[in-house]
Amino acid sequence: MSRFAAAFSKGRPALVAFVTAGDPTPAATPAILDALVAGGADVIELGMPFTDPMADGPAIQAANIRSLAAGTRTADILRIAKGFHARHPDVPLVLMGYANPMLRRGPEWFAAAAAEAGVDGVICVDLPPEEDDALGPALRAHGIAPIRLATPTTDTTRLPAVLDGASGFVYYVSVAGITGLQQAQQASIDTAVARLKAATDLPVAVGFGIRTPEQAAAVARVADGVVVGSAIVEIVAQHGAGAAEPVRTCIASLAQAIACAGKVTS
Repeated sequence: MSRFAAAFSKGRPALVAFVTAGDPTPAATPAILDALVAGGADVIELGMPFTDPMADGPAIQAANIRSLAAGTRTADILRIAKGFHARHPDVPLVLMGYANPMLRRGPEWFAAAAAEAGVDGVICVDLPPEEDDALGPALRAHGIAPIRLATPTTDTTRLPAVLDGASGFVYYVSVAGITGLQQAQQASIDTAVARLKAATDLPVAVGFGIRTPEQAAAVARVADGVVVGSAIVEIVAQHGAGAAEPVRTCIASLAQAIACAGKVTS
């Protein structure tokens, strides 16, 4: 069983937690990642800082700036990933970011380096499925899951292209906008998740705008996974190098809410 399959087969929806690598510094990130796991996160998304994170709201944009100002480079991110994999070999790690840093040295180099670091999946936000050849084949050749994004504007005509070649899980972006600023109506999430699950056997995780245990629980009743990012990044912004314990507390409250929510079965 793959690490993704195990993470999404615990009898409850998975908690997927995002932080930006190198925020506030590369040296501080490992303790924050460990706090995510200690709090109950099942899958970790490690953001690759970029100068133009067009899908991200103010909180993650600021995290990117802090990370880059601290001197974070791709080599640091891979080193952080490798250390995380050594400490938590059963927890899936996803690199999430933009095409420029991933493709700068070529897809083969990036895929091989990510695989050597123990990375399980990659989300490339600005690489549409129609351009899968730019990175997808290299990732698959190295056993890394290309994780696809579906959005409220992904209609029935385009959905097959989004799902073709996807693996790991499907990330449903619940709002047509940037991260952190708004949350979709629960009814629209319910409808979208049902449509996605009818089209794929992959787990469906829902993100964008989920900040509180109550919101996480509502999504957990219909989805296979709940993604939380900006709320965690804001804790890092507030506490800096001392963020590990506040992050663990936040994750624990989210994990408990998800565990208690149950899941609607069809």
